[in-house]
Amino acid sequence: MKRAPIYARFSTELQNERSTADQIALCRAYAVRNGLNIVAVYEDKARSGSSVLGRDGLMNLMEAAQRSMFDAIVVEALDRLSRDMADLAGLHKRLSFLGIEIQAVHDGIADAVLIGIRGLVGQMQREDGAKKVRRGMAGVVRDGRHAGGRAYGYRPVLGRPGELEIVEQEAEVVRRIFAAYAAGRTPRDLAGDLNRDGIAPPRGIRWNGSTINGNAQRGVGLLFNELYVGRIVWNKVRMLKNPDTGKRVSRPNPQDQWQTNEVPHLRIIDDEVWRKAQALKAARMNASSHIKRRPAHLLSGLLRCGVCGSGMSVHDRDKTGKTRIRCSAVRESGSCSNRRIIYLPEIERAVLDGMREQLKAPDLIEAYIRKYNQERRELAAQANSMRTGLEGKRDRTEGELKRTIDLVIRNVIAEEDAKQRISELKTQLSLIEAQLCGLDEPPSTVALHPATVRRYIETVDDLSKALADHATAPDDRGPLTQNFRELVHSVTVHPKPARKGFEIEVKGKLAALIGGAAFPTSRHIGKPAQLGRRYSAAVGHDSGFEMVAGERYRLSPHSSNYRFLLRCCG
Repeated sequence: MKRAPIYARFSTELQNERSTADQIALCRAYAVRNGLNIVAVYEDKARSGSSVLGRDGLMNLMEAAQRSMFDAIVVEALDRLSRDMADLAGLHKRLSFLGIEIQAVHDGIADAVLIGIRGLVGQMQREDGAKKVRRGMAGVVRDGRHAGGRAYGYRPVLGRPGELEIVEQEAEVVRRIFAAYAAGRTPRDLAGDLNRDGIAPPRGIRWNGSTINGNAQRGVGLLFNELYVGRIVWNKVRMLKNPDTGKRVSRPNPQDQWQTNEVPHLRIIDDEVWRKAQALKAARMNASSHIKRRPAHLLSGLLRCGVCGSGMSVHDRDKTGKTRIRCSAVRESGSCSNRRIIYLPEIERAVLDGMREQLKAPDLIEAYIRKYNQERRELAAQANSMRTGLEGKRDRTEGELKRTIDLVIRNVIAEEDAKQRISELKTQLSLIEAQLCGLDEPPSTVALHPATVRRYIETVDDLSKALADHATAPDDRGPLTQNFRELVHSVTVHPKPARKGFEIEVKGKLAALIGGAAFPTSRHIGKPAQLGRRYSAAVGHDSGFEMVAGERYRLSPHSSNYRFLLRCCG
């Protein structure tokens, strides 16, 4: 008897919890009829079939398949495995390579044609369902009801879906926020005030500046919520699932796609306060854009806290005028334990010195590119092999289709007898053509551009000289700052115990060093290649500190960045 596990899945928490139990019972009966020995059961509850990511049951099933623990898989229907064409085809390809059949109670043993058809149908049904849901939500908004999630200041009316009522205690907080913002308080300061007063936030345990500030492009955030002036606005964003992570991400819709309806009974803020807050918000956004065009500091927007991952911002200046920074989460929410206040000039000097020393050794970059090109050649060989296989399959299918049609023309076989086979061959041919069209071009290799490395070293050298006296360094450093920021992705500051200094991890854009976007989007695939060198250098500074860089210098053919670690003591 063939060994076989059962896989079952249902999509959402709104479905019956017994759905998987019913699927398993149906699969067991099928196994008895077909002489299969059920050796295990894998299931995913409340997991969408739109992605294989985040489905522990399916991942455990595939791991067991790699260990040859069974010969076939039993499912109620192929859409239980996946409702995405690419994912279903990928699962079938991997299981076929391992010699494992997919047997569906309602479909039988799966082959390439059935996988293609069921994958297409499953994806179309999923997308059609999403369109119907959006159509229903649009109708809800037209009726003057709320189609979104929970809005701070309101609660749903029991027994009347989509209808809201004002929560007066939360409405007072909303009025307080708008009044204080209109008076000139910043979102971060407001978040700190609310946290100190022990006021519960809309979500989580603490207020953050972003909760109040929101996002102008998406029209989300407390300050942008037009429900507070008695107006429902729906369809500001659409949700998409990232195929690499399986996570849902939002994308803003054009304003002409937004749908609005007046609901005066839900008004909390009067028009005058609303207009004043929006005007101030617009003015600050314009100011922010100006700051972004010309950063206040070399590392503005690049600094990250090594404890919580939040940004780091200016805290104050000491008596000599030197800028000091700290984790921004401490100020606005108090949620981070990193209370260290660090001098910005020390971080800038360490970053510049470390990068200059690391990147004066082009052998590191050359080693990276050798490894990267080796990976690219392997990927190119795989792509060419796949294309050759598909082209051969296409030629064989076209040949069989022509022979079948020829037999019909010559009256060797009846047209009715050949109709189903011709349809299957055409479907199979369409799927092969679609796969060929979906293949990427074989990746090409890249070459190191010494001129770019020289330009970079000159840029960092010039910046180091310009920052020798940070307190009096001119703000206008010309294109040097822009060139430097094009090469740096982030600078993470890891605090150490008192008087032990801190560590800095620099993550840079290595593609810029070799001339253009030569690398694919960064993805974690296995362990990155470890390439590195170790050195120590004394850095001129009044208090004296030592820097050791390169101890965590990571270069991976799957990554578009480089990293190195600086240890600063003193």
